[in-house]
Amino acid sequence: MGTVTTADGTEIFYKDWGTGQPIVFSHGWPLSADDWDTQMLFFLSHGYRVVAADRRGHGRSTQTSDGHDMDHYAADLRAVVEHLDLTDAIHVGHSTGGGEVAHYIATYGEDRVARAVLISSVPPIMVQTENNPGGLPKSVFDDLQAQLAHNRSEFYRALPSGPFYGFNRPGAESSEAIIENWWRQGMMGGAKAHYDGIVAFSQTDFTEDLKKISVPVLVMHGDDDQIVPYADSGALSVKLVQNGTLKTYAGFPHGMPTTQADTINADLLEWLQS
Repeated sequence: MGTVTTADGTEIFYKDWGTGQPIVFSHGWPLSADDWDTQMLFFLSHGYRVVAADRRGHGRSTQTSDGHDMDHYAADLRAVVEHLDLTDAIHVGHSTGGGEVAHYIATYGEDRVARAVLISSVPPIMVQTENNPGGLPKSVFDDLQAQLAHNRSEFYRALPSGPFYGFNRPGAESSEAIIENWWRQGMMGGAKAHYDGIVAFSQTDFTEDLKKISVPVLVMHGDDDQIVPYADSGALSVKLVQNGTLKTYAGFPHGMPTTQADTINADLLEWLQS
């Protein structure tokens, strides 16, 4: 574990375990690198070097008052990659992290990148626009910001207890430990970063970013994702990248890297070794 200081003075916390080909994990909103613990241990045991950073304003990184946008997220990721001199890297992003990965590759090129994986990811664009009629109305994201501003702790209990992991579905077996770990990670970060981050993940249009990506891309998405609906995200993203593979999971929720870790890890490993 260590830190790197970016050009604007932000301190980014990261984990760096093992040797071998690096897999770099970018986490979802409003979590931290800890959300990847299951994946990091799994791929470490299979001979990979695993790296994950806390996004600015999240986890153990600096709680900056600004810079909570995809340009800064991608620049911060680049700072970690260059600091650790990572080459031939596999970039894996979940949710907001998928947007970060797409924008990073499109902005900084593929010289250090071998492959990319977008899991339950926000690209191409979440919010409803004239060019994206299937997106979610802006009022949905305005409501998320209002709930965060009113009582962040309560909001951060409700989201994982319900739609994030699909625990609100009939017959679903809820896990208090998973819910508490989500809450713990969320409350570690800064309210300002998380408030601004809702705009970053919902309103950024990644269409042109995706078109620039030529390395192999695996898109993994559950068709019961209540946070980032499948039809307007994974199903569209795979058509925009130049060399994409779509893996659709029937009934899996947004947080499937946690609730269905065995399946996701095994499928990802198989793709990486193919």
